[in-house]
Amino acid sequence: MRLVLKRAGYALAVAGLLAGLAGCSGADGEGGGGGALELPLPGKARAPGDVIRVSPEDGTRGVPAEGPLEVRIGSGRLERVTVVQVEDAQRTEVAGEISTDGLRWRPRPDARLALAAKYSVDAVALDAHGRRSARHTTFTTVVPEHRFIGYFKPENRSTVGTGMIVSFSFNRAIENRAEVERAIKVTSDPPVEVAGHWFGKDRLDFRPAAYWQPGTKVTVELALRDVEGAPGVYGIQRKTVGFTVGRSQVSVVDAEKHTMEIHKNGELLTTLPITAGAPKTTTYNGKMVVMELYDVTRMDGRTVGFGGEYDIKDVPHAMRLTDSGTFLHGNYWASASTFGSANVSHGCVGLRDEKGGGSDTPAGWFFDRTLIGDVVEVVNSRDETVDPGNGLGGWNMGWERWKAGSALR
Repeated sequence: MRLVLKRAGYALAVAGLLAGLAGCSGADGEGGGGGALELPLPGKARAPGDVIRVSPEDGTRGVPAEGPLEVRIGSGRLERVTVVQVEDAQRTEVAGEISTDGLRWRPRPDARLALAAKYSVDAVALDAHGRRSARHTTFTTVVPEHRFIGYFKPENRSTVGTGMIVSFSFNRAIENRAEVERAIKVTSDPPVEVAGHWFGKDRLDFRPAAYWQPGTKVTVELALRDVEGAPGVYGIQRKTVGFTVGRSQVSVVDAEKHTMEIHKNGELLTTLPITAGAPKTTTYNGKMVVMELYDVTRMDGRTVGFGGEYDIKDVPHAMRLTDSGTFLHGNYWASASTFGSANVSHGCVGLRDEKGGGSDTPAGWFFDRTLIGDVVEVVNSRDETVDPGNGLGGWNMGWERWKAGSALR
């Protein structure tokens, strides 16, 4: 499934949580985005039909430390609400409670938001018939005047796939890019050369020449406090975080053959039948990295320029591959014969699944064996190669060109 804006794009959420409005539904209800790119934009209006209301609105910046922060529904019952400081090294959760009538969630009276922080809100609600709806939003709290911060991934202490790219997005345009890049040090054990690459003035990614070796320990040191990122604008962060590279898993999607080969530690593990983008809404070629894992998410065509063609509130086993909305996900609405024989989506890659997400379906099996940072490579699609700045697509750029994007060279 691919949401669309126009083939440029940039940017982890948490396995078992829900995603935001993602869109890719096809001729059989499957979705994606062939030639246009749509993603949740700051300040974007709530999707039509949303039953879960979140305050502040999705993409809001400059929220005071005291809020407001609230999740509410008009009827039914909130099943779960999780509010997390996503770029915090410890992923601090905001303590809160659902009201006795199940219609409202609020933070506890002693809870206070951190300044200069990004938060995600994930909520699931049940209606009177037991049907689930999901909503995912983000907001950032106020940043002290004349300061900048870098939001980074992956999470501290996480175990990731061999394709993980360390990615920083800054809340302000960085003019002194060399000074900022110099203040961020990415090292590994065993050691390999790691280089930075700037995508515009507000994003800096780091990677080695080739995928990390399994078992590698990566350390990220931030010494941004008092670094002048732009005239009169200084950094406030000083911390050290790290992550571990797990086993190698690279999955190759052949859009022409309608198959996905899963290679684990260099050996072919299995081949699964898939459906990819339809002829008018093809899937990107190239190497993409799993950025987020959601057990269920909502995909609404009205949020991505497809009119009212679909509104699927419970897309199971969704794995985000690009910022523009390409997903690899479970599909329970297409006939079983579709997988392995036809491409019907709006740009996503679909695996056979059951409503509610079956654990023994191809989608459930693959989801349970996937890490943030795993690589999914699409070949033989009648589309262009995904842009290196769309999600963690930097592996589609040669090493010399990647290094040329560093401000230190």
